[in-house]
Amino acid sequence: MSTVMTWQTKSISSDATEQLAEKLGKRLRGGEVIVLASDLGGGKTTFVKGLARGFGSQDTVASPSFTISREYESGDKIMHHFDFYRLHEPGILAHELKDMFADDAVVVIEWADIVKEVLPEGKLTVQIRATGDTERLLTFEYAKELAYLVEGL
Repeated sequence: MSTVMTWQTKSISSDATEQLAEKLGKRLRGGEVIVLASDLGGGKTTFVKGLARGFGSQDTVASPSFTISREYESGDKIMHHFDFYRLHEPGILAHELKDMFADDAVVVIEWADIVKEVLPEGKLTVQIRATGDTERLLTFEYAKELAYLVEGL
């Protein structure tokens, strides 16, 4: 079983949240699984915008609420962005996700509870909680082997 580590930080604006995620995105090596958790409108898509930019993608980031998934490319690397908010059961997507975890792609998942059985132990979970109109408390829970993503942010 992997050791789970925790780190928290505050963000005073959506720009600050995006900048923090961009720093994290620059550290992505490929193969990471990132779970984003918050209430509706909590800042998950804002976080992914910064993450994808830091990853090196020029693609436009949008919430995949209605399409379930989007892909962002950076050279020969790829980031899969899933939003399972409208999904009532994972079905075949759970098996497809499991296959993706074996690739070098980065996988980012919003509303991941529906697929929690297939999520790897070695993942980064970012809990985003509104503490004001624009302020957010971000809690990062991560497997020790992913410390390179978070430490020094």
